Amino acid sequence: MLAVYKREMKAYFSSPIAYIYLAVFCLITGYVFCLGNLMSATTSFSSVFSVVFTVMMVLLPLLTMRLFADEKKQKTDQGLLTAPVSLSGIVCGKFFAALSVFALGMLVYICYAAVLNVLAGSIPFAEFVGNMCGLLLLGGSFISIGIFVSSLTELQIVAAIGTFIINLLLYICDLIASNMQWEPVKAVLNAIGFYSRYTEFTQGILNVTSVLYFLSVIFVFNFLTVRVLERRRWS
Repeated sequence: MLAVYKREMKAYFSSPIAYIYLAVFCLITGYVFCLGNLMSATTSFSSVFSVVFTVMMVLLPLLTMRLFADEKKQKTDQGLLTAPVSLSGIVCGKFFAALSVFALGMLVYICYAAVLNVLAGSIPFAEFVGNMCGLLLLGGSFISIGIFVSSLTELQIVAAIGTFIINLLLYICDLIASNMQWEPVKAVLNAIGFYSRYTEFTQGILNVTSVLYFLSVIFVFNFLTVRVLERRRWS
C-alpha cells in the first residue's frame, strides 16, 4: 500500500492537478471566509463549512478521475494488478493519496481559525473541531465514490462526470425527501442523504450515527472498487 501511496502522491505533484485543486479550493474558501466571517464580524464557521460542501462536490472528482481510468487507458493497470500488492492495498494507497491532497487543502482552515483567534480573542473551538471532522469524513466519502467510478471506465472525463452526478444525487436526496409524501421512500432518502448529515457537523453537533454512516460509505465504495479490480484481474 505504501508504494502505491508514494506513487500516487508523486503523480499528483508532478502534474498540475494537485496545484490547481489546492489553488481553487483556497481561493473559494478564502472568499467565503472573508465574506462570512471577517465582513460579518462573526467567529462561527458554519457558513464557511456549509458552502464548502458544494465546492467539494465539484472539485473532488478532479482528484479521483484519473486514479484508475488513466491506468486503464495507458494499459498500466495489468502491471499494477499483477504487482505483489493486494487489491485492497492498491485501493487504499490511492484512496489515502487523494485524501492527503484533500487534507492539505483543509489546512487553510487552521490559518482562518488563527486569524479569527487573533482578531476576536477566541473562537468556538469545539465547533471548529467538529466541522473539521465532518469535512474530513465528507471528503473521504466523495473520494471513495470517485475512485469506484474511476475503476469502471478508462475515460477521465466520464469518471469525473459520473462522480459528480452521484455526488449531486446524494446532495439532493434531502430536498427530494422534503417533498416526498410516501413515508417509506422519504425515510430511505433521509437516511442516505449527505447534506443534512454534514450540516450537523457545521452546527457543532457530533452525531455518532452520522460518523458511522460516512465511515460506512467509505468502506462500501472502497470494497466495491476492490471487487471491480478482482473481476478485471481474472478476466
